[in-house]
Amino acid sequence: MAGPHLQQPSFLLATLKADCVNKPFAQRCHDLETVIEELPAKELHGIFQWLVESIFGSLDGIIVGWNLRCLQGRTNPNEYSVALDFLDPSGPMMKLVYKLQAEEYRYDFPVSYLPGPVKASIQEQVLPECSLYHNKVQFPSSGGLGLNLALNPFEYYMFYFAISLITQKNSPVTHHVSPSNSAYFILVDTYLKCFLPTEGSVLPPPSSNPGGAIPSPTPRSPAVPFSSYGMHHTSLLKRHIAHQPSVNADPASQEIWRSETLLQIFVEMWLHHYSLEMYQKMQSPHVKESFKPTEEHVLVVRLLVKHLHAFSNSLKPEPLSPSAHSHTASPLEEFKRVVIPRFVQEKLYIFLQHCFGHWPLDASFRAVLEMWLSYLQPWRYAPEKPPQSTEPLPRSVPEKWASFIQENLLMYTKLFVGFLNRALRTDLVSPKNALMVFRVAKVFAQPNLAEMILKGEQLFLEPELVIPHRQHRLFMSPTLGGSFLSSRSPAVTDASFKVKSHVYSLEGQDFQYKQMFGAEVRNLVLKLAQLICQAQQTAKSISDHSAETMASQSFFSWFRFTPLEVNGSYTGNDLDEIGQDSIKKTDEYLEKALEYLCQIFKLSEAQLTQMMMKCGTAQDENGKKQLPDCIASENGLILTPLGRYQIINGLRRFELQYQGDTELQPIRSYENAALVRLLFRLSSVLNQRFADQMEVLCSRDDFVGRLCRYHLTNPQLIQKIRYSPMVRDRTSHSWGPRISLRFLASYRTLISLLMIYFLASWFYVGPVGCTFIILTGYFLYAVIMTFFFEGWKPHEH
Repeated sequence: MAGPHLQQPSFLLATLKADCVNKPFAQRCHDLETVIEELPAKELHGIFQWLVESIFGSLDGIIVGWNLRCLQGRTNPNEYSVALDFLDPSGPMMKLVYKLQAEEYRYDFPVSYLPGPVKASIQEQVLPECSLYHNKVQFPSSGGLGLNLALNPFEYYMFYFAISLITQKNSPVTHHVSPSNSAYFILVDTYLKCFLPTEGSVLPPPSSNPGGAIPSPTPRSPAVPFSSYGMHHTSLLKRHIAHQPSVNADPASQEIWRSETLLQIFVEMWLHHYSLEMYQKMQSPHVKESFKPTEEHVLVVRLLVKHLHAFSNSLKPEPLSPSAHSHTASPLEEFKRVVIPRFVQEKLYIFLQHCFGHWPLDASFRAVLEMWLSYLQPWRYAPEKPPQSTEPLPRSVPEKWASFIQENLLMYTKLFVGFLNRALRTDLVSPKNALMVFRVAKVFAQPNLAEMILKGEQLFLEPELVIPHRQHRLFMSPTLGGSFLSSRSPAVTDASFKVKSHVYSLEGQDFQYKQMFGAEVRNLVLKLAQLICQAQQTAKSISDHSAETMASQSFFSWFRFTPLEVNGSYTGNDLDEIGQDSIKKTDEYLEKALEYLCQIFKLSEAQLTQMMMKCGTAQDENGKKQLPDCIASENGLILTPLGRYQIINGLRRFELQYQGDTELQPIRSYENAALVRLLFRLSSVLNQRFADQMEVLCSRDDFVGRLCRYHLTNPQLIQKIRYSPMVRDRTSHSWGPRISLRFLASYRTLISLLMIYFLASWFYVGPVGCTFIILTGYFLYAVIMTFFFEGWKPHEH
């Protein structure tokens, strides 16, 4: 571009839009970098909104943008690396943001695209508690439509970046995409590490003026009067900067507003889709969901949770002297102290509650489960390394985490009960579902964790103290409406008060707490243990069935020379396709999960033995013919809800038998329809012509009689005909012995015959020799089967 400083913003914008069509991606990014470096902020102001939308897509999802969520280094290495470099915290795009930030430009973001609770609150002219929205709401000008937020460039950029995870749901995907390898996922991780560092301080932004600095956003007067939840105060952080002798004296405190802003935007856009009131309404099964998170969304939230634990755990130890603390603690250290309880806890709890109650009962719930377990284990992200031990013993949870567990009690107890209710409705024979039960049991079985949770419950159940209405919210929240440093809450030493405050702030004063180690939950655990035992036996049955099937497949059975299986419709589950290795894994997962549950809830060996006996008596000798749960009535057996669940999940089934003439069965998928009909006609003609001769042969007591009875009669059908008039009426023409040629209509049989003829022609045997070989082989097989099934027992007339 020649002389870019002479171009007007409108012409510059038109040129850049044309480049999007005519130039390759790498060249466009290079040109944009040149424009950002050379043009002043006044001209860049005109292209900023278009550029942000062209990268992250439009808010309505119509414009896809760069499609960062589907951009991966494995499939598009060049575009992947160029995009990451351009959007890096020290890359050209952030330089543009800081250039515009220095000039204090503002950009409108429509309130209608904010999460539901925030949008509803602002539209009702009630200021949200989050300070991110304060002094930013503006009524539209005359003739304008809707409310807007007036955002600075950094906020505007991060709003679009965060919300693109939600809005861009219908992106075109031509190949399998792994969310954790996408450019979007990598950028989230990069921004978290840059603006919420676990080591050192936040890096200052590059300055466009030599020796100058980018100022933090200054408070602005409210555009419209709002009724707020509390008095609005100026951030202590900003007052702290105002009292500095020089703006460059403490770069970390000057730029920590970016850390607070980034975290608030991520939490608001990704988690704040359900308010407390909305969450309570969502408990009704008749209420339609307003927002459905995706698996990719949950994976990104888990990344945020893991990084916040690492960020919070990097807090320096407090000095022994309180006076020393007040002089040495930096704003970043103060931020680490309150980052989880102040910004994340409530919104994450409601988000998880919704997922536990509304997520489909399939393996995709694993993403939600791992995100929950990551939050429950902050000690996994502590900087200290566990001591090296030669024995692989589980590491005990340090006592210092007792306060975290108590102040997050509902995260451990109520969500655990929610998981139990989900597990009781899933098919534990599936390896993926068994793995989820194993993961939860393993986490809660960590030494000392159950004792800490029990201690937290005991603190909550202590005699009630007089707590002013909703005053409990203030023990961890600063003055509502300001920054996290607006006013330090006084230290609360009463552990019981902390636990009660946590529970009541999330569930309300009328909440009826269900003890995790109480009788009701213990009964749920016993039901789960019984279901685990049943699933183990079902998996063993499937394994035994598969083994027997493999063992019974002889050479001649492959050629379909065995009698036709009229009821061969085994109904298994995904284990049939996965194989023996996965069946073994399922059994291991369930075995360990049962062991961990016994450790957590102190289940005795006698209880387990009694449960196993109940499961054993419900099955027959081989454990394969267990009927679904049902009740007897005058109209026959009626399935109970438990029985329907067992059938749907393949845990039990009825033994369905075909009652009637086997020759008149529906044509199977492995049979040739034309051949079935032709062979039926042929066999009918033979049976009518030689019926008397076959009857005489079957009446003989010698070997020939036994051979004919085995291959020309159906003993089971004869028994049914004798004792069932209904069957007798439908099969009156097939009482006696008969020839069945239907097995020849099987595609496998046809292929087998073609192979034999091919091999025979290869060895010059000829058609006559082939026919002789086939008939001889079938005759030998028939003789062997006659001896095996009939023996030398005398014929009963």
